[in-house]
Amino acid sequence: MLDAEGSRIEVGEASVICENAVLRGSAVAGDQPVLVDDHVFVGPHATLLGCEVGRCVYVATTATVLQRARLGAGSVVAVGALVHARTVLPDEYFVPPHTVALDAPVRLLAPGDPGLAEAVGRVGFAQVAFGVDTEWTDRIRRYERIAEVRVAEFGAHADDEVVNPG
Repeated sequence: MLDAEGSRIEVGEASVICENAVLRGSAVAGDQPVLVDDHVFVGPHATLLGCEVGRCVYVATTATVLQRARLGAGSVVAVGALVHARTVLPDEYFVPPHTVALDAPVRLLAPGDPGLAEAVGRVGFAQVAFGVDTEWTDRIRRYERIAEVRVAEFGAHADDEVVNPG
């Protein structure tokens, strides 16, 4: 699925986007295009949201790359891994399966790491992705605002018409 949502999506030469992958740009919190360079492989069920993917990168099945992240040339995001918002992977960097990469310089955390929740909280994801500046500890208000932003973004398509249904 390609969804530019007021931004853009660019896919380079000889790049492969597999079935059920999601590439979603956004302009909700500033212009956040999805930029995929040449010779990139994006596996089935992978998700790229408002990020930059360098050339010759491999994004495996079910991997996720969040807003404003940048993947250096030749890097690998293995099966089920998450590259969090604003994270920068150097060239030829390997993110192991089912791990979380975050920050710049990048660091890796396992799903059960006791410091993971605090580290993710410091990323400021709601601000980066949705322009919502609510405290990490005020989850109800934060998710309420995120839902309002998404409803407005997607609601802008309420009157869209299918041009070519075939």
